[in-house]
This record gives sequence, structure tokens and C-alpha cells, in this order.
Amino acid sequence: MPALRIDQVVEQLGLAIDRVMGEGSLYDKDLAALAILQARGDLIEAIFLVRAYRTTLPRFGNSTPIDTGAMQIERRISATFKDLPGGQVLGPTFDYTHRLLDPSLLSGLTDAPEVTPSAPESTPRVTDLLNGEGLIEPDFGAAGEELNQPVGDLTREPLEFPLDRDLRLQALARGDEGFLLGLGYSTQRGYARNHPFVGEIRIGEVEVELDIPELGFAVSLGRIKVTECQMVNQFKGSATVPPQFTRGYGLVFGQAERKAMSMSLVDRALRAREFGEDIKGIAQDEEFVISHCDNVQATGFVEHLKLPHYVDFQAELDLIRRMRGEFEARQDETALREAAE
Repeated sequence: MPALRIDQVVEQLGLAIDRVMGEGSLYDKDLAALAILQARGDLIEAIFLVRAYRTTLPRFGNSTPIDTGAMQIERRISATFKDLPGGQVLGPTFDYTHRLLDPSLLSGLTDAPEVTPSAPESTPRVTDLLNGEGLIEPDFGAAGEELNQPVGDLTREPLEFPLDRDLRLQALARGDEGFLLGLGYSTQRGYARNHPFVGEIRIGEVEVELDIPELGFAVSLGRIKVTECQMVNQFKGSATVPPQFTRGYGLVFGQAERKAMSMSLVDRALRAREFGEDIKGIAQDEEFVISHCDNVQATGFVEHLKLPHYVDFQAELDLIRRMRGEFEARQDETALREAAE
């Protein structure tokens, strides 16, 4: 059998590519495809390879915040408003397909569907509509001065709990999709005070720009595909804050709706203390969630158990033998005492 080419993996395994780029935190489709081939399809191993390569790359600066409002949309849906400005765009999804194997793929007769992006335009977010009526908490940075605050980088500094939301979102964006999916599911089963609505999910390309101080303006570095999810949650208010909706947020590389939704659910759950809510679910425990969501760290710790532990085991074995001998001696002593009586 001829070996798979990098371009074949990129074109035919797009969602696997997107996951490796997202959890590897490096946007490069060819490198993600190379990692998948080298890892023989083990996505966590591929993510590990990408992260290891990422550490060798120089850093030239920080890009300006991407504007998802100006996204070149491929898919956009809302579960809160049927008729919204810009309209619903179903786009590529498995949501409306039958979960049946397609035999035509065995003969290679079916090509992957091509997605034609819509014309770029500024499409208002659903949360902007709610914000216009003051029915939802202000967006992060709405006060203006917060936009100029430095953003942390968990890849360069060790984490110290409690975390600010910027670092939490970074950790969740790199977190394991399955782990976050389970946590998000738990919040729907009563293990947090979440009653969410999908305000909007949008998938498409956005411009990435870098400020050049010598030029005095930002220059475009190119476009990347991202998935953004804004989850709208209930909040009954407090003595100082009126009843309003609150936000859960998810943003990931590529097309990854399930990951973005799970991230937004967990993000909102982790804001429990911010809203004075009781901590009743594991998804609300920041240290537990952030410390265990990274699949590369989890894999390393679990798989190290395969390494030789001969000395440790012999010590445990000797201890068990000695304790067992002491136990049997006590049993014999008790039996003799009972017989004498």
C-alpha cells in the first residue's frame, strides 16, 4: 500500500487536523498532518509531537485580538433567535446526517464536500443584541481599559491558583475535548447551576494581525479558521447586580463545535465564585478542572506506569509479606488464647 501523503491527510482528515492544531496550540495544517502520520493516528501522541515542536519556535510578538464579528462565515447557528441579523448558515455539520456507514467510500467514489465561504461581512453577534438591551453582562474588556491589560501565557509561566479568566480560557482551549465534554455534560445533569442556551456558534476565517511599532499600524499575517461559541446562561442577580444573562465562552482553532461548546459550558461553571454561586459540581472546581484537562500531562503521568518499578514493587512486596506474617502471628496467638480458656 502506498503511504499517505501529507496533502491527503490535510484534505481528508480535516477535523482530526483541527483537533491536533487546537490542543497542540499551533496553527499549521501540514505539521498537524505530519504528526498524525508519525503517531499512526494516535491524536494525543500527535498533539504531544506538535507541542514539543512548538517549544522550539521563536516568538516575535503578540497578535492583536482577532475580530470574530468580521468573520468570513462558513457556519453560523443560534438556538436563541430564529431570525437574527445575517441569518442562520447551516454549513458543514454532522447534525443532520444519518449515522450510517457509507459503502461508497470503500471504492473511493465519494469526494469530500467542498465548502464555499460566504462573502466577508460584519455580522453582529447574538450577545450584542442582548447587550443592546442591557440583558446580558458586559463583554470582557467592554470597559475599555481592560483591553490594554497584559494577557498571561501558561506556556511560559507556571500556573498559580486561583487563575484569572484569560489563563483559564487558555487552559481550556488546550484541554482534552473528551474530558471537557464529560465535564460540560455533568453541568447539565445537576452538578452545577447551569441552564445554558447556545447564543451562537460561528465557524469561519478571521484575519490575524500584528502591530509593528516602527510602522505605527497593524499588518496582516494571514487568515485562520476558528470556531467560536457564546453560551448564554441564567443569573438571578444579587443585591448590587440586576437579573441578567451571563456568558460562557469557547474559541478554538479550526472546525470544532463540540470542543467550543464544552469549553463554554466549563468556562461558565468555573465562574461560580465570581457570581457568588455555591460550588456543587466538579466542573466548578478550578484546580481540579485545570489540573486534569491537559491530555499531554495526563498521558505522561498515566503511561509512566509502564516504566520499570522493580525496586518500588520489591519494597511493597517485602512490606506486605512482613505485615501478613504479623497478622498471622496475631491470629495464632488469639486462637491459642481462646483454646486455653
